Amino acid sequence: MARDERRARETRSAGRTSGEAGAPSGGIREVARAAGVSVATVSRVVNGTAVVRDETKRRVEAEIARLRYAPHAAARSLITNRTWTVGVVLPDIWGEYFSEVIRGIDLAARQAGYHVLVSSSHSDAAETREVLRAMNGRVDGVVVMAPHASPRALSTSFPPALPAVFLNSAPGGAGAPSLSVDNRGGARAIVAHLLGLGHRRLAFVNGPSSNRDAAERRRGAHEALRAAGLAAESALEIQGDFTEESGRVAGEELLRQSPRPTALFAANDSMAIGALFALRRARVAIPGQVAVAGFDDVPIARFASPPLSTVRHEIRSLGERALIRLVAEIEGRGDGLPDREVLPFHLVLRYSTEGVDAETTTEPSRPRRAGAPEQKPTTDRRRKAR
Repeated sequence: MARDERRARETRSAGRTSGEAGAPSGGIREVARAAGVSVATVSRVVNGTAVVRDETKRRVEAEIARLRYAPHAAARSLITNRTWTVGVVLPDIWGEYFSEVIRGIDLAARQAGYHVLVSSSHSDAAETREVLRAMNGRVDGVVVMAPHASPRALSTSFPPALPAVFLNSAPGGAGAPSLSVDNRGGARAIVAHLLGLGHRRLAFVNGPSSNRDAAERRRGAHEALRAAGLAAESALEIQGDFTEESGRVAGEELLRQSPRPTALFAANDSMAIGALFALRRARVAIPGQVAVAGFDDVPIARFASPPLSTVRHEIRSLGERALIRLVAEIEGRGDGLPDREVLPFHLVLRYSTEGVDAETTTEPSRPRRAGAPEQKPTTDRRRKAR
């Protein structure tokens, strides 16, 4: 009796692994037998490794569907030397910015026929290396966004032959292509806009001190001050961490100042929205008493209260272009493409700096390769200094 029960359990287990209970299921040999072809022919149809006559292919595909045959991914990758999966490592997977990056990668991957394996490094260099090691052998290439770590250090965590594309990374080191946002140019442009409106007492809410994006945005803001004849030290600088809560705390810090800054630039939109919340709760008129600007133009920025002026770079496009470039590297089409590309930005001016219910968009900066001369967009609206 115990033997019969064991057999029944084994039968149920086999049913679960090969198909749905009660549904026809089969392996590659059953498909070959039903289609009247060899196992090798079924393998060619499944893996696309050789030309098969249309009539034969249709017959095999019909039997695959009827028998619900699903080739084992690991076995298939041994035959094709491809997993048709790409790895994506981001500092975080929470929030609108990263969801837009992932969305762009996913859309491009789907068009190219790849699956996406996503992991967060929690902005930790050691964890980034561990994630990359875990992906080794499971993916055909990786997209890595790690503004907290150098590509040279990370490149030791995966085989030299594994294609990789870095996003917003420090220049040099890994020998892999990279795409970056013009953090410095964008910050310089939005602060120049605030200065052009007549503001002279500014506050900056910086991002994490270990984050390269935050450092470049701070640098661009300082350059705008110096270009206007002001010392970089003249601005109130408040430390943030790219979260709404740190923006709220920064907004409350600004309210305690005397004299109070008349304009605030936050290094990302999340912190700017947190600052808006603190200022509105204190019944501060925006932008009449304090103008507020951010960076990134995440989707919620236009729905903030009031709508947020910011630096727009196409976040979803960043992900799409990274995936397209990675596929080119995987398929050996990367030769002749630029090693490092800086993507364009433009200013989106809304109520939080303009005081009008309209949206104005400046001309985008031109895409450029790293090392090319930087552009300095200007604003033409000027008001009396305050």
